Amino acid sequence: MPAKSLPLIRELVRCYQAFELVSGSHVRSMGLTPPQFDIIATLGNTEGMRFKELGEKTLTTKGTLTGIVDRLSEKGLVRRLASPTDGRSQIVQLTSAGEALFAQAFPAQLSHMDEVLANLGAERMAALQQELHHLRGILEQKGKS
Repeated sequence: MPAKSLPLIRELVRCYQAFELVSGSHVRSMGLTPPQFDIIATLGNTEGMRFKELGEKTLTTKGTLTGIVDRLSEKGLVRRLASPTDGRSQIVQLTSAGEALFAQAFPAQLSHMDEVLANLGAERMAALQQELHHLRGILEQKGKS
């Protein structure tokens, strides 16, 4: 007999997969992979971040993050700087080309997702956000125990 939570889990996974498909195809149309977009979006409007902080904010492991930053660096979108306070760490920062891409790509992605979700309406969107926030709180609390 399946667990009572299985239908909810399946729907969450399917929603995530559908989101990734819709979001990822738009991001790829801008010449980025979804993880590259995530890094650009996270670094936008900042002075840069240490690798550790960037990994935590994007939920990216150190090894994967290094590869993404390498590819973005090859494209001239980010640069690595020595940390002024810790000689062992580096700061990842957008270049002027990266800042220009952020200024174009981030609003374009938000606009795209607004169009995709427009049929929900503001009230339904707020209700879904509240429910998902509640669910995340439950999961995070259990993850700590």
